[in-house]
Amino acid sequence: MAAFCARPLRFLLLVYSSESVAMAAVRAASRRLRNLLTRRLTARTNLGLSLNFHPMSSFAQDEASKAAPEEAPGHSYESLRVTSAQKHILHVQLNRPEKRNAMNKAFWSEMVVCFNKIAEDSDCRAVVISGAGKMFTSGIDFVDMASGLLQPAGGDVARISWHLHSLLSRYQETFSVIEKCPKPVIGAIHGGCIGAGVDLITACDIRYCTQDASFQVKEVDLGLAADVGTLQRLPRVIGNQSLVNELAFTARKMMADEALESGLVSRVFPDKEVMLDAAFALAAEISSKSPVAVQSTKINLLYSRDHSVTDSLNFMKSWNMSMLQTEDVVKSLQALMEKKELKTITFSKL
Repeated sequence: MAAFCARPLRFLLLVYSSESVAMAAVRAASRRLRNLLTRRLTARTNLGLSLNFHPMSSFAQDEASKAAPEEAPGHSYESLRVTSAQKHILHVQLNRPEKRNAMNKAFWSEMVVCFNKIAEDSDCRAVVISGAGKMFTSGIDFVDMASGLLQPAGGDVARISWHLHSLLSRYQETFSVIEKCPKPVIGAIHGGCIGAGVDLITACDIRYCTQDASFQVKEVDLGLAADVGTLQRLPRVIGNQSLVNELAFTARKMMADEALESGLVSRVFPDKEVMLDAAFALAAEISSKSPVAVQSTKINLLYSRDHSVTDSLNFMKSWNMSMLQTEDVVKSLQALMEKKELKTITFSKL
């Protein structure tokens, strides 16, 4: 009986052992096949083919490509979009693309709020301003602004004039606040820059544009003289009074090449994307320097523009007798002696 029972048991063990060997062989073959496929796929990837085991849908890819930087904290506006483009750099966009970035009532107050905040933002060291959509700006939104401009409050000439004087003062501050901001502001212009757009960009410290950009002092075609900065700043920007007069008297377009030749812009780029990349690269270069040095330089450049050489030198003495005591001088000189790039140095916030 025991012998009878032992034979089936040996038989079962033999079968089980054979199946185990077969399974082990299958697993080994599977591993070899998987390794072979991995080597071949890796080789194809190294040759430049794209390998994606979990491909995104076309919709997801489109959404990912459209993903934009998040809104900067404390900057929520109707007519503007402010984002943190890079470390120490803010990107301010005119953000009414469906209206060609026309400047409505909200814009004139929001620009003041925005740049006053930027002026006090110790983490920001440079600003890029551009326009969303197909053009930089079409200028004033007269549909939205007509009531305040053409039907001013007041019962007689004196009171109407008093009201308009106050109104124009506020509108002028919309662009003067860019100039007053101690952080360098880079204007990045594409497509049309019309009317009040020229007032805006002449308040910027540096201007880049695309090849398709055009500039137009449009106000005379609307029956008025430009009154929020162009006539005061454009002559100082391009240094050619004859050309300024021609542009202001005729409202003709100045194209990108002429803008570059006249000094209105410092560089021209083939398209908006390339221009913005260059503008952010410039902003990054500026923000790598001592904020004490950069902001002191802007303040003194503007003072010198509006004062005599003697007065400006005296102002500079008073300014630097305190600013020369900054730790940034020691850090910058040490980096220079050690042949280090300034971007590797950490400057305190200002």
